[in-house]
Amino acid sequence: MSQIVQRPYVATSGHLKVEVHASREKAGQSAASAVASALRDAAKERKAFGVIFATGASQLAALEALSRIQQLPWHCVQGFHMDDYVGLPANHPASFHAYLRENLPQRGQMKSFMELDGNAADLEKMCRNYSTALRAAEPQICMLGIGENGHLAFNDPAEANFYDPFDIKLVHLDAVCRRQQAAEGWFASPEDVPDTAITLTIPTLLRVPKLIVSVPGKRKASIVRRTLQESISTECPSTILRTHADTTVYLDEDSASEIQDLLESPSAQSQTFHVREVSS
Repeated sequence: MSQIVQRPYVATSGHLKVEVHASREKAGQSAASAVASALRDAAKERKAFGVIFATGASQLAALEALSRIQQLPWHCVQGFHMDDYVGLPANHPASFHAYLRENLPQRGQMKSFMELDGNAADLEKMCRNYSTALRAAEPQICMLGIGENGHLAFNDPAEANFYDPFDIKLVHLDAVCRRQQAAEGWFASPEDVPDTAITLTIPTLLRVPKLIVSVPGKRKASIVRRTLQESISTECPSTILRTHADTTVYLDEDSASEIQDLLESPSAQSQTFHVREVSS
């Protein structure tokens, strides 16, 4: 595949756009550029607007590249993050609070940043307050990833609901999700991963006008193909992204390795998957 990704490829499946880049770093740079452009556009129309941030290994290259882009309107941003473990100490290496402090230095420049608190004494009240603040901020941009089981945020297949009546809820993490967290180095073993989390629901994510989805690495290759080709269902929650009006998925060579046939021979594939090469 290395011969066909010297320049990025843009593919579409339903409404979903996919960019394939030669490396994790180049995919992250392209995702960061898209975020920067979206921030500038939003600031032209609003004095304040919400932005939702994901955590995890998938976001590192994009967040690092974003930190190098100057003169962005962070003062307009009301920041939120999309999920958190329940009961994990705030000083744990896998803490999302610690991750965001380390990898999102721009939060100090933001108008505000509201964190989920998995250690709140009253989790239901915390969720209600978070939901109220999130709706009021009217998020315009969401940076997210796709889990190895297709989860969006922590909406694993058994918990995902495309018509969820809640904006945010408590969920149980499945075995595939816990194995992924351990494999990425956040925990010593899957047994150490909390089995309960707080997550924004799928309808909450899909209400955001622009979704920027970073999915690097070989471990994500299988779920990338499933996302593009399976029937849309909660068995693979990420398939719902094909219905969103403005979503782009950023892949590297590794995560795109199982869609090589689609990229090399698009004419032999479904008419819903179209590919074109673009300049870097």
